[in-house]
Amino acid sequence: MAFIDYYKVLGIDKNATDEEVKKAYRKLARKLHPDLNPNDKEANQKFQQLNEANEVLSDPEKRKKYDKYGENWEHGEEHERYRQAQQQQGFQGGGQQFSGDFGGADFSDFFSSMFGGGGANGRTSQTRFKGQDYNSELQLGLKDAYTTHQQTLTVNGRNVRITIPAGIENGQTIKLKGYGGKGANGAPDGDLYITFNIANDAKFKRTGNDIYTTVDLDLYTAILGGDTIIETFDGKLKLKVQPETQNGTKTRLKGKGFPVYKQEGQFGDLYVTYNIKLPTNLTEEQKELFKKLQSTNS
Repeated sequence: MAFIDYYKVLGIDKNATDEEVKKAYRKLARKLHPDLNPNDKEANQKFQQLNEANEVLSDPEKRKKYDKYGENWEHGEEHERYRQAQQQQGFQGGGQQFSGDFGGADFSDFFSSMFGGGGANGRTSQTRFKGQDYNSELQLGLKDAYTTHQQTLTVNGRNVRITIPAGIENGQTIKLKGYGGKGANGAPDGDLYITFNIANDAKFKRTGNDIYTTVDLDLYTAILGGDTIIETFDGKLKLKVQPETQNGTKTRLKGKGFPVYKQEGQFGDLYVTYNIKLPTNLTEEQKELFKKLQSTNS
């Protein structure tokens, strides 16, 4: 009978706390449970050892005894009683099957000889485990994120129709309860976590709930003032330009920015920066007019 390092089975060190033992067991049990790996003999064997490790290390008395004897377990008093019982009953080695609380689960000879029987944590083969959580990423354009809309995703062969609220942010993750892997033994299904990757638009940059854009303005409107039309996610918008507007001037349009996530009717602001375009391909007459303007200014 070979020694089994239960700490190694759980992936923890000998100084692990009870909570760390419990956490390690739950994580691995969810992964290796026979109901989730019906045709994987290796996984089933690991699950058996995992149950043994949890049975020993979660019980203070068993853990104390295990730590005391360690690899010298054959010198323990329970092993000697087990060996004598085997001789009396004519056992010739091999795994012993216990009906007990574990519902007929197989235990290694190492476990049986050291602790003398089945476990006490209930029918582990019927343990309920929540299904595996799934993670997915969804690419959106900035314009898509501006409005509430629906999309259909295919997750593990299953079509999932979701509603994406306006104002979803780049990197934000939402949870869809019950859209993950199937639970074991009647336990709830896992959840689906969707992380959104939202690219900036060619014309607009988003910071929080505010939008920033740059608008070209002709020299004449910048000097004399007037109106200019800009494009927004809501359509076209007319802006009044003040006379003698300088290049790089920024104007704020309150409430014309991005919708605030799940706060209906709430919007950030739109910031417009003017980029004044100088005229090109001037006629001789236009050049003369600029010269006259230059002379009057000097």
